[in-house]
Amino acid sequence: MKASAGGYARAESVGHALELLAAAEGQGRVLAGGQSLIAAMNMRLSVGDLLVDISKISDLSGVAVGDGALRIGALTRHAQVGSDPLVNVHTPLLRDAVSHIAHAAIRNRGTIGGALAHADPAAEFPACALALGAILHVDGANGARSVAAEDFFEDVFTTALNEGELLTSITVPVAENGEVQVLEEVARRSGDYALVGLCLVKRSAGHRIALFSVGPKPILAKGAMAALDAGDLDAAVESLSAEIDPPSDTQASAAYRRHLAGVLLRRAVARLKGDVA
Repeated sequence: MKASAGGYARAESVGHALELLAAAEGQGRVLAGGQSLIAAMNMRLSVGDLLVDISKISDLSGVAVGDGALRIGALTRHAQVGSDPLVNVHTPLLRDAVSHIAHAAIRNRGTIGGALAHADPAAEFPACALALGAILHVDGANGARSVAAEDFFEDVFTTALNEGELLTSITVPVAENGEVQVLEEVARRSGDYALVGLCLVKRSAGHRIALFSVGPKPILAKGAMAALDAGDLDAAVESLSAEIDPPSDTQASAAYRRHLAGVLLRRAVARLKGDVA
């Protein structure tokens, strides 16, 4: 099939993009890297939309540190996230996630903002944002607002973004001394979506555990986090199993995914302790 679009417009600034989206009266779709949107259009899952191309808005790209936070522009491409020295220091979880995302061609075109706004429950970046306690920054006709990652992801491919709003950046607290970030996942082949994935962040305030491919959105496993804070790994694994409701499909059963989640948590904790490479 070929894509069917209702029109195309290139935005020159964030303000211009918001004007174009408002004029589209609910039929505007934001085009950034296009790795998910164009595929959906080719399958006629999205038809007749006005494509608002934001790919040339330079203010939406790049990585910087300020006011105790790492800021990543929404248009920063996966490959840039994976190679940026500031990301390497402060959010190695995101760096590691990039190596699991599809293939080089997609990593060179896809953007972190696009991945977060798309909210695929099997994708790495949304779960990473949840584990890191990220804040997502949004601009719209009513002004700018900030949304915690815990409140941003609502359901399958559904976020807290309102009609006509644009995700502009993501901020994450700079890494503290001794902070450790670990990503573990199991996939059938390199580049495939994970059967189950787990992100674990250890800070002085405690552990944060987020999972993907175990439900309609990334899950913050608060019960398992509390058990791990108390030093009880077995209880954390048991709690984790109770907190998730994974699907069964042609790739894996719900029971197998629940088992894998526990295995990945044990692997991640072993890495925190330096027991494995």
